[in-house]
Amino acid sequence: MEPIRLSTARLLLRPFTSADVPAVHAACQDPEIPRWTRVPSPYTQEDARTFVERIAVDGWRDDTAYSFGVFTREGGHLVGAMGLVRLSLLNGPEREAELGYWTAKEQRGRGYTVEAAREVCRWAFEDLGVERLEWLAEAGNEGSRAVALKAGFRMEGMLRSRLLASGTRRDAWVGSLLPSDLGLPSATAYLPFPGDDCGNGCDDD
Repeated sequence: MEPIRLSTARLLLRPFTSADVPAVHAACQDPEIPRWTRVPSPYTQEDARTFVERIAVDGWRDDTAYSFGVFTREGGHLVGAMGLVRLSLLNGPEREAELGYWTAKEQRGRGYTVEAAREVCRWAFEDLGVERLEWLAEAGNEGSRAVALKAGFRMEGMLRSRLLASGTRRDAWVGSLLPSDLGLPSATAYLPFPGDDCGNGCDDD
């Protein structure tokens, strides 16, 4: 897919360019970003260059990940990174993708990431035909969870041993967003289960 741009009232979401390498490198010095994401630690200038000039570019070209740099419209300051991953399910009957993001420390608490997430989700549903978006984060990542909730995701529970980080398997929180949650249509009919979801265990006796 050819990279695209999206915009909101306060933000511009665009593909990263080589000029963004210093800002990405500086943002990822915050220990909270590698703590909760797959960003390498320590994060070097070369790591930033590899992400901006190779990983992000390859993702768009190969339809494996659509990565956006999130920037303020006023001043062009880096807010963070956001993208759709796990796109292998996008072109099959599943029509699924996963939303991921990180936010620069100095830009947190302003609602920017929620604003960007809502726009990416709208684009995914309306332009890409996604029928289910997932959000995953290591259990305990309250900041990411708060963003997902404000963007409209519904929490579905915890997946045991779902994530591998630093050689250790960790539990993950999972949530989902459907087109209907935003009042949008879906090409495939959805029949929700009307009864108990067995969240506390089921007894077949």
